[in-house]
Amino acid sequence: MRAVPTTNALVTSAPITGMDRRLVVPVCLLLVLAGCAGVVDSTTESGGAPADGTGASDGTELRVTVTRVVDGDTFDVRFANGTTDTVRLLGVDTPEVYGSNDPTEFEGVPDTEAGQACLRSAGEAASAALRERLAGGEATLVLDPLSDGRGDYGRLLAYVEVNGTDLTRWLLEEGYARVYDSTFSRSDDYYTVESAAQEAGTGLWTCRSPGSTGSLGRTATATESGLRVADIHYDAAGNDNENLNDEYVVFENVGEETLVLGGWSVSDEAGHTYTFPDGFELGPGGLVTLYTGSGTDTPTSLYWGRTGAVWNNGGDTVTLADDSGAVVLERSY
Repeated sequence: MRAVPTTNALVTSAPITGMDRRLVVPVCLLLVLAGCAGVVDSTTESGGAPADGTGASDGTELRVTVTRVVDGDTFDVRFANGTTDTVRLLGVDTPEVYGSNDPTEFEGVPDTEAGQACLRSAGEAASAALRERLAGGEATLVLDPLSDGRGDYGRLLAYVEVNGTDLTRWLLEEGYARVYDSTFSRSDDYYTVESAAQEAGTGLWTCRSPGSTGSLGRTATATESGLRVADIHYDAAGNDNENLNDEYVVFENVGEETLVLGGWSVSDEAGHTYTFPDGFELGPGGLVTLYTGSGTDTPTSLYWGRTGAVWNNGGDTVTLADDSGAVVLERSY
């Protein structure tokens, strides 16, 4: 039986003429190019996001540097090749801080001025929480082929993870976000987490009863002046003593007047005490986060400057006293 030559058999025992060379070279080039196609992954080679935002499979990961947090569900990133993009968290939605909120989008929240005001505060809390969790700068984006890849505004849709923790899911657990009704592979799990937060009245779900003693993140008691504990993040990621700025307390002014907090103090059950700097003020609707570690104070961020953790993971009490030493607020967890 006569052997049939294969398509890649380019070597022949017969001499190659000038005409043969002109035919063989283009064929070789086409075969080389065909062999490369399907091997080179543009995402891996370029260190950037694919143009359409879709991944090869659920779990496709992109290492990025977070350059700016816009709000609780949107942030800017830089890829390894230096290109930049804006990421919209896939599957969740946090209340707006720059625009108006529609309470009907958040199940059970009344469509009233009080409901809208509560959601705005919840949005500010979500932004502060995500900003803190992404403060290290490095994060991993996880793409999902079931999603649209990019949203209506061209933003890359992805989950975000830091040190193996799904921060998108964490936002739901802490009541900072709702599930956004869309198609994505983790939807069943996310809806389960959202339901648990709703039943517990965690975070934004306290807005179902705006004006109650609920708070953004955990239950708290408000002072007569309108100051309350909006969140207590007592369990930092990893070793608490090595991640001091992931341990913090958020205070909120829910009153209608500016509060002058200079000289007021915050303490725990062990007697560790922090004193607000002279002249510090918190306006109506304002939030200020007191971090355990060191940093530069701003109107929305204060730093205790401690070298060890303060808040006991097994339970503690946040005590706030005014400048005369009188206790005006206590919150136990």
